[in-house]
Amino acid sequence: MKFKLNHMEKNWILYDVGNSAFTLLVSTIMPIYFNYLASQAGISEVNYLAYWGYATSAATIIVALLGPVIGTASDTKGRRKKLFLIALLVGSIGCVFLGFSQSWIWFLLLFVIAKSAYSLSLVVYDSMLPDITSEDRADEVSAQGYAWGYIGSCIPFLLSLVLVLFYEKIGISMKTAMGIAFLLVALWWLMLSIPLMKNYQQTHYQTSNTKNNLKASFQRLGGIFSELKRNKKILFFLIAFFFYIDGVYTIIDMATAYGTALGLDSTGLLLALLVTQIVAFPAALTFGKLAGKVNPSRLITVCISAYFLIALYGIILKEQYQFWLLAIAVGIFQGAIQSLSRSYFVKIIPANKSGEYFGIYDICGKGAAFAGTMVVSMISQVTGSVNLGVGALSIMFLIGIFFFRKADKTPLA
Repeated sequence: MKFKLNHMEKNWILYDVGNSAFTLLVSTIMPIYFNYLASQAGISEVNYLAYWGYATSAATIIVALLGPVIGTASDTKGRRKKLFLIALLVGSIGCVFLGFSQSWIWFLLLFVIAKSAYSLSLVVYDSMLPDITSEDRADEVSAQGYAWGYIGSCIPFLLSLVLVLFYEKIGISMKTAMGIAFLLVALWWLMLSIPLMKNYQQTHYQTSNTKNNLKASFQRLGGIFSELKRNKKILFFLIAFFFYIDGVYTIIDMATAYGTALGLDSTGLLLALLVTQIVAFPAALTFGKLAGKVNPSRLITVCISAYFLIALYGIILKEQYQFWLLAIAVGIFQGAIQSLSRSYFVKIIPANKSGEYFGIYDICGKGAAFAGTMVVSMISQVTGSVNLGVGALSIMFLIGIFFFRKADKTPLA
């Protein structure tokens, strides 16, 4: 029987299409523009990669600190939509200002703000899933969110790519082209958020008996950590997720910076990453359908194993065609591991505490990616080899698969 999305599921998926444009901008055009600003300031390629990694780490540390508090606060009746809107506006406005920055230092500062807000919006967005769909539909809806996000984000990306690659023929400067590209992405992000903002209703929530909502949020957050001690299945999964998704997000965030530091052609890198998005669309949909026939745990294990091999492949990557092969491999497994992890987590947590738990989930996800970027940055600087920096991520996938197997064998408390 053909899977058919309902109205609210479509609205929820549209936000994935909107915010994915920012993700694609961060992993493709944004590092190239930063490289342009940094090279004008006389910064070497190895240090350029390191500074980009440190900025990414700073953003994820902020999310690690604020994510659980925002997530917990969003579980209070009537708060989820408001918090989502604040994060959305800060992120999209920050994106606009990024395009008009002419200093590499200011660019990194604005990047940290915009990326932090983007990630915090996803804490709230992910926690909406139990309100949007039923548990038996979660795998498919989550997969379709990532799939349509990948293919839909190609529209503003292609328009931005034309501006960035052909700005001289169009008769504008590179800085003007970048400013328009960043503005285009911000508008795309905002416009596709409107249906969700207009129609979303919070059906799973907790009531607060105190006027001090911040204090109540911290109290509930403390309760979640106590629950994790009792529920080993969730705890083991979060530890596993911390390591394997850290590696995944590091590869996503630093792919273009990695290729640029290797001296690969910028146009080729951007087109290769466009191929990643195109490949990820059918791959995510396929894995979503497979989850209804094959144990999702087995599919997650396959994805982690594939990423382990991808990280090892990064050690020998030197040529443009090798980067293309890497881009295709990442495209096959990127959407699958993200969507299956999200829906797996939804199934093992209480629906009325989804915000609290997804706050922790994002510590172990986007909020924890500082570890991977720091590893790549430090090893690249110490050894002088960006290949070894990327190859070191394979250790994270090994640890991730070990704890995921433990989680899968442990019953819910």
